Amino acid sequence: MLEKIHIFHTNDLHSHFKYWPRMQSYVKEKRNSLARIGETSYLFDVGDHLDRSNIYTEATIGKGNVQLLNEAEYDVVTIGNNEGITLSHDELFHLYDDANFDVVVGNIDAYQGRNPAWLKPYVVLTTEKGTKLGIIAATAMFEVYYEALNWQMVEARSTLLRLAHQLRKEVDIVLCLSHLGITEDELLAEECPEIDVIFGSHTHHVLPEGKHVNGVLLTGGGKFGQYTGHLVIEYDKKMRKIVEKKDTLIHNKDLPNIHNEQQFVQSLEDEGIRILDTPVFTTKKSYNKEWFHYSQLSDLFAHAILEKSGADCALFNAGIFLDGLPKGTVTALDLHRIFPHPINLCTIELSVTEMKEIYMQSKNEEWPYIELKGLGFRGVIFGKILTYGFSMNDNRQLLINGKLANDDHIYKLVTLDLFTFGYFYPSFKYAKKQYILPEFLRNIMIDYGQSFFK
Repeated sequence: MLEKIHIFHTNDLHSHFKYWPRMQSYVKEKRNSLARIGETSYLFDVGDHLDRSNIYTEATIGKGNVQLLNEAEYDVVTIGNNEGITLSHDELFHLYDDANFDVVVGNIDAYQGRNPAWLKPYVVLTTEKGTKLGIIAATAMFEVYYEALNWQMVEARSTLLRLAHQLRKEVDIVLCLSHLGITEDELLAEECPEIDVIFGSHTHHVLPEGKHVNGVLLTGGGKFGQYTGHLVIEYDKKMRKIVEKKDTLIHNKDLPNIHNEQQFVQSLEDEGIRILDTPVFTTKKSYNKEWFHYSQLSDLFAHAILEKSGADCALFNAGIFLDGLPKGTVTALDLHRIFPHPINLCTIELSVTEMKEIYMQSKNEEWPYIELKGLGFRGVIFGKILTYGFSMNDNRQLLINGKLANDDHIYKLVTLDLFTFGYFYPSFKYAKKQYILPEFLRNIMIDYGQSFFK
C-alpha cells in the first residue's frame, strides 16, 4: 500500500510579504484538496522568516511574523540567524509564546536557567495512515553572537547525526530543517544517509527539483518569498520504505493575485508605522548624509559609537546612512528609516602595524561603488570608508586622535560587525574582538540622541 505525504515549505522570507497572501492562499487551497482525497500534508518554514529591516517586524519585535505563521497554519518551523541573533535573549525567549506550531532547533540552549517552552530538539508527526515522521533541525553556527546573548550552541552537524540515528529507530521517515547552508547540507547528507530529506536555507540557494546527495534529497527555495516548495513522498507501508521523493518549486509571482492582496501588505506596513511613529528626541538642525564624503550625520554617528564602545577610533562605511536626520522631532520610525540594518557594533584590538594596514586598505577606490548584498547590510551602495580618530601623516606614521601612535600599544577600533566576517578586512576575522549586543545602530543613536539633544 502506497501512501502519499505532502510537505509544503518556505525559507528565508526575510519579512518580504509581497507574495505572502497569494502563496498562503495557494497552500491552503492545495492542502484542503489533499485532505478531501485522504492525503496528509504539512507546512514547514526553515528559518529567517523575520527580518528587522522590515517596519512591521521591527515594530512587533517578530511577534507579527509569528501571528502570520499561525494564520497560515504552519506545522513546524526552525529558527534562522535573523530570529536567533537579532533579538535580545528575552525577546527570543518569548518570541514563540503564542505559536500554534512546533519550533524545532537542536543546537541551542539557554546558558542559565530553563529553556523556553517552545524549544524542542525534535518532534514526531503521525500521518492519517499512521506513518511517523521525525523532524530534526539546526541553525547556523554564530557561536560568538549567541554566547553574547546568553545562549549556548553545540555543533550542528554532530547534533543532527545523533538525533537522526536516535529517531531512525523510532520513526518511518526522518526529515531535517537545516538553516546551515548548502555546503553543510551536502556534508550532512554524505555523513548521514539515515536522513531522508534535508530542507535547506540560509545560503538562499535555488534547487528547482531538489538535489540528491548520497540518497538524501536536498531542497532550496531561494529567498524573499520567491518560491514555495512542494515535497511529495511516496511511502510503501507494507515494505516500510520510501519508494519516491520529489520536490518542486512554485514561483510565487506566477500564482493568482488574490482579493485585497496589496491592501493586506500595506496594512502590515501601516501597523508598523503606527507603532514606531513615536518621538525619541528633538534636534535643533538637520544632519545631512553623504555616501561618498564625510557628513554631519557621519560625525554625529562617530561620536555616538565612540562613546558607546569606549574605543580609541572608529571605522564604518558611509552607505550605512539611508537618509539624513531631520530637524525637530525625531521618531523611532525616522531612526529605522536611516538605519534599517540588523547590524551591531564590534570593538577590535589592533597593533600600530595592523592599524596602518587597515587605513591603507580603506582607500580602495572601488569599494564605495559596490552594491553590497548580505552581511546584514540593507543599504543601496557601500559608500566611502570613513575613519575617525586615526590617520597617517606624510611620513607614514600612524596618528591616533592627532598624536603619534605608540608602537608598543594595542589600540581599540570600533566598527560594524559586517567588517568582521573577513570579506573586506581579512585580518579582522582573527583579531581579538568583542561584539556589542543586542543593540542595533538605530538603538545606539536613539540612546546617544536622548543625551546629546537634551
